Amino acid sequence: MALIKEIRQRTGLAIGVIAGGLILFLLGGDLLSPNSSLLGNNNPVVGEIAGEDVTYQEYVDKVEEFRIAYQQRTGRAPSEVEMFSVREQAWQSMIVDKVFKEEYEKLGLTISPEELVDMVQGKNIVPELRQQLVNPQTGQFDKTQLISFLQSLETADPAQQAFWAQQEQLFADSRLRIKYDNLLGTSEYATSAEGKMEYKAANTIAETSILFVPYYAVPDSAVSVSEAEMQTYLRENKEKFQTGNTANIEYVNFSILPSAADSAEVIEEITQLTEELRNSEQDSVFVNRNSDIRPAFYTFRPGDEFPQDFTRNTDEFVEGVTYGPFVTANSTYISFKVTKKYEGTPRMRASHILFSTEGMDDVAKAGIKSQAEEVLQDLKEGGDFAAAARTYGQDGTAQQGGDLGWFAKEEFVEEFANATYARRSTGLLPNLVETEYGFHIIEVTELPQSEYTSIAVLQKELIASDATRNEAFRNADAFAAESGNRNEFSENAIDQNYRVLQANNVDAGARNLNNLQNAREIIRWAFAEASEGEVSPVFELDNAYIVASLVSKKEEGDAELVDVRDQVEGQVRNDKKAALIKEALAGKSTLEEMKAVYGDDASLNEIPDLKLSSSVIPGIGFAPKAVGAIFGLSEGQLTQPIQEDIGVLVGKLNALTPAAEIADYTAYQSQLAQSGAQRVSYQVMMALEELADVKDYRYKFF
Repeated sequence: MALIKEIRQRTGLAIGVIAGGLILFLLGGDLLSPNSSLLGNNNPVVGEIAGEDVTYQEYVDKVEEFRIAYQQRTGRAPSEVEMFSVREQAWQSMIVDKVFKEEYEKLGLTISPEELVDMVQGKNIVPELRQQLVNPQTGQFDKTQLISFLQSLETADPAQQAFWAQQEQLFADSRLRIKYDNLLGTSEYATSAEGKMEYKAANTIAETSILFVPYYAVPDSAVSVSEAEMQTYLRENKEKFQTGNTANIEYVNFSILPSAADSAEVIEEITQLTEELRNSEQDSVFVNRNSDIRPAFYTFRPGDEFPQDFTRNTDEFVEGVTYGPFVTANSTYISFKVTKKYEGTPRMRASHILFSTEGMDDVAKAGIKSQAEEVLQDLKEGGDFAAAARTYGQDGTAQQGGDLGWFAKEEFVEEFANATYARRSTGLLPNLVETEYGFHIIEVTELPQSEYTSIAVLQKELIASDATRNEAFRNADAFAAESGNRNEFSENAIDQNYRVLQANNVDAGARNLNNLQNAREIIRWAFAEASEGEVSPVFELDNAYIVASLVSKKEEGDAELVDVRDQVEGQVRNDKKAALIKEALAGKSTLEEMKAVYGDDASLNEIPDLKLSSSVIPGIGFAPKAVGAIFGLSEGQLTQPIQEDIGVLVGKLNALTPAAEIADYTAYQSQLAQSGAQRVSYQVMMALEELADVKDYRYKFF
């Protein structure tokens, strides 16, 4: 079972594998790195946090911690794509360690020994352990497994004890961050005046007419943009045009797609194997031996969705019958055999609305019950159950309209299970059901079903054969060998009729190159190894060999005009067009007169219900300055022409309906505070990172 059962059952093997893997990972990764400290690099620094260097070794040690945690959690090693996420988690963890540690100390935040014990074996066991230790029969957390493991630690190998100590430290670090975030979140406060303002912004409505003149109403030929004007604009707005470490890369793609011969071979193979499956008496063994996709044998319970490739091609699920082969959406070939149908544990489906009473006394519970009964009565009179669940539900199902999905009777608390399984028709239960969690309003959506279906799945992938791959590689290798620099790269591509593709402003941390997935090695080569004009060796991706040439690269900082010319020129041109539009509209007293200046290129829009809180004008677009100006008018007045990113607008206020006064603005006050609390954790994280001046050089190594 991942984290704990695997350690308990295979202690010696697990520790040996982990230790060996750790040594190979650290030494092998460092030896193979182009920035290897073992090969003589005197500055193995992957970043800076709060003025301190983060060394390559420190970072890979942290990555290894997260890699092992991932493997223990999932029961398998992460793929290369998943390793990207693992590395990001490790990096963020190092930032948190260095940046937040000082904050914790200032505030006196700690995790006491008693609290840690409660987290790993008490009443408040951390979710990470709860997810690992699940009883396969009930699907629920099994505390006996945890106790058994903890007792075994007393006589365990020192390495195993050290590993568990490391896990406990991770739990403690996570809890400290939760405390810090909760402290900040609960300190977020909105005044009653702010609540009143929020209410008025959401409920003050203007009836308005708006003239919209888009920039294209003025032809580009009507304005000229000089080099000096663009330089001035860039200098005055440099904060808008900051650049990271980026590169411009050209490349030739030598596709590794299956040939017609490859396709014919797979079709012949799947046809033969399907016939063998039809006559097989050991279906699970056969497909697990012959299918390209694992697992290949499934049992579908009531409520489980059958494979789309199966349901799309047949309406029948007859026991003992083989269906296929079919072509899937991914251009693979697949066949199915319905091995067995049988009666199993009944499963049903229901939705509920939970009114929680945990921790309440009898008086408080009575109040909650009264509220639940009112909602139940509304539903009996035709109310929308899903809408009510989203409004009143107090558990994780609320946002799904209360849907619990399909479940077996033993998976739920006794009172709930008895009430739902006693039902003989779908629909709303007439009475509340009380459990240890509170009062439930329940709607049965599917009655119990007990038919289980086992299906063997035989799938063969259509992939390029070795012969096809070898031919593509020979072509790519010959092209790379003949191209000593970028000029030769371009000339050879033209001579040999290869298409040269461009990837501009590629970020140093990017993983994809245009539509090429998992192209990290090409990007790392461009930033860590290549000089401008250099041609790469052959890179192998999933479906292509790539030969690249580095056109240029630039460091992080203020952008040069050459890098952002199109954006700057467009902005300066729009500023000049806006000035011409304003000049043309000057002296006109009505919106109709103004529209006549630009005819069909301009539009006159009637907006009957524009809200003060809006930043978007229906039918026009994002125009916050115009919205604000309109609500500053008296009825019948016009705004001055207002320049927005989308064009020039003039608004007229026809009528204003102020928000009605209400007695209590608490709901809006709470809404503001809650919204602020949800944002504060991220905002503080970004602020502390900025103060710590985090610098990331990992793109040179990974």
